[in-house]
Amino acid sequence: MMRKGADRWDERYRSATVTARPAQVLLENRHLLPPQGRVLDLACGLGRNSLFLAERGGLRVSAWDFSRVAIDKLRETACARDLDISAEVRDVVADPPPPRSFDVIVVTRFLDRSLVPHLLSALLPGGVIFYQTFLLEAIDKTIGPQDPVFRLARNELLELFRPLCLLFYREEGRVGDISEGFRNEAMLVAWKDPGRHPAAAV
Repeated sequence: MMRKGADRWDERYRSATVTARPAQVLLENRHLLPPQGRVLDLACGLGRNSLFLAERGGLRVSAWDFSRVAIDKLRETACARDLDISAEVRDVVADPPPPRSFDVIVVTRFLDRSLVPHLLSALLPGGVIFYQTFLLEAIDKTIGPQDPVFRLARNELLELFRPLCLLFYREEGRVGDISEGFRNEAMLVAWKDPGRHPAAAV
């Protein structure tokens, strides 16, 4: 059973088109992706990240979102581009990824703090998470959720994924010349060190 609110997202995605550009956290840090493995694009929307990942080759991409419209559009786009993406309508909060299931997890412009322990558990030892979403201290708050619950506090993303080894982090807030830089979101790439997280203990 889908969570309340799916109809609102279906309506939004009906008039939306897939953008060719993946999230900046992926674009800037694609060199940190493994050459092969299982990837989850969680709360994928129309699948811009899934398409980017599938085009690289070697990665088996799963894409989950609770909007049927978004998933249908992603399937159509993947088929047109001859890309192998397993796209699934799924309430990721009610039915999170199982333990030790993915080498890479990508989450962009989505925040549900209750999911974080599940994401940490779902990441295989040696796996990498790419995360990017909106800040409370954003310069332009017309983009993204209006409810502050769905925005990150200062350095919150670092705290949420503290059990992992940090590879990359960017959050500029309101420091310096706010007409330049990466101001409205935070992004993180973190690695599950197999020495600290042996498979038997995950």
